[in-house]
Amino acid sequence: MTERKPSNLDFESWIDKQIREATERGEFENLPGAGKPIPRGSDDENWWLKGYLRKEGASGDALLPPSLLLRRDIERLPATVRELSSEQAVRETVRELNKRIVEWLRLPHGPYVRVAPVDTEEVVAQWRAERRPSRSPATAPANTAPSPDRADPAPTRWWHRLFPRPT
Repeated sequence: MTERKPSNLDFESWIDKQIREATERGEFENLPGAGKPIPRGSDDENWWLKGYLRKEGASGDALLPPSLLLRRDIERLPATVRELSSEQAVRETVRELNKRIVEWLRLPHGPYVRVAPVDTEEVVAQWRAERRPSRSPATAPANTAPSPDRADPAPTRWWHRLFPRPT
């Protein structure tokens, strides 16, 4: 179909002629999915895109804007560093994430989502706390009770890391 439309024909008759000639040559035979109904998804308007990504084995992360990817990576950071075996690896992971955050903050594009660099020392401290072996009740001294003046602080929520309270 590289030929140009003749000036004396309108588009509809020219296209119909092209389709008729291709049908006569058998170019529409043995096409994948021939004779099968077009698969319908749910009422989701992006059903075809989701089906294509599933068929190709790809995730939808490539379709997300950078700001949302950064926000998601910040939220998943505790689970990501939990699997790491050394403090150096934790620091390197946080450093790489902070580098991406700073690059986006210098020239933001896409929807604006509040993101800020992650505190490396806080992440390392949480990583250490999770790796510290807890004492079992059998090995703990019997007469020690938690002192009321030294209560454990509430766990840090993800929005506290993003929006620290003024001190």
